[in-house]
Amino acid sequence: MTRSAKRDLLPGTLDMLVLKTLSVQPMHGYGIAQHLHRMSQQVIEVEEGSLYPALQRMRQKGWIEAAWRQTPNHQRARYYTITPAGRRHLGTQRSGFIELMAAISRIMRFA
Repeated sequence: MTRSAKRDLLPGTLDMLVLKTLSVQPMHGYGIAQHLHRMSQQVIEVEEGSLYPALQRMRQKGWIEAAWRQTPNHQRARYYTITPAGRRHLGTQRSGFIELMAAISRIMRFA
């Protein structure tokens, strides 16, 4: 996607998408970014400058944990895992997001 075609995520959406990704399996930062890009059919492109501060913030809030492990390529990487608190937060965020998307859809349909 070109720079001019980039789309901004709603505030809090990146955290929700990362938590959803980690609810499936632990991943390292690059893997998270690639997964989001692939699953969004190349619409969402998360820059390192956004992803790593978000991961640090989520660690501080207790939503994820991190541990150093070896990648399949035998490189050392920090793998992130969702915590029970992160799963609870994801549930709350998901519900709110679905409600918001429904409201926006109604406005776009009828306004």
